[in-house]
Amino acid sequence: MATLVFGMNVSLDGYVDHDKFGPDPVLFQHFIEQAQEQTGSIYGRRLYEVMRYWDEEHPEWTPDLRAFAEAWRNQPKWVVSRSLQSVGPNATLIQGDAGTEIRRLKEDLDGEIEVGGPELAQSLTELGLIDAYRLYVHPVALGSGKPYFASPPPKLRLTASERIGEEAVRLTYVPADRPT
Repeated sequence: MATLVFGMNVSLDGYVDHDKFGPDPVLFQHFIEQAQEQTGSIYGRRLYEVMRYWDEEHPEWTPDLRAFAEAWRNQPKWVVSRSLQSVGPNATLIQGDAGTEIRRLKEDLDGEIEVGGPELAQSLTELGLIDAYRLYVHPVALGSGKPYFASPPPKLRLTASERIGEEAVRLTYVPADRPT
């Protein structure tokens, strides 16, 4: 059975914004390795459209950027959207009952499936489908923006903390009612 993990970079005050801060080289390498190992990713429309950047080739990319793009392209992706009519390579569009489809993915697959996007994560949290939350906390305060938690999560229990790179700390939480 697959594990659904919602993980994103987050500011000290709880906001996500890829334009205002991002990973240092050590954390970016962590994300490359993670993308290589994951079973796949589930995205909401907005974040998927941002991530489609990695489907294109950019001559100015460094070897690390190319490695991430290759890992991302090779990974199966599922996109939950009512408005998209099609998705790119190695992606499947989920337009109907996302809860049923994602439950089926969890049952049919093994490994870790990343959940991308706070609003999608909120919906999956409300359905009890998120198995772990990974907050990559950066030493920045934004004061406003899109919150990591779109609504209050269930009671959580900290299961791990780790410094990755010079600035980020990864905090891993699971719903308190689930075994470690």
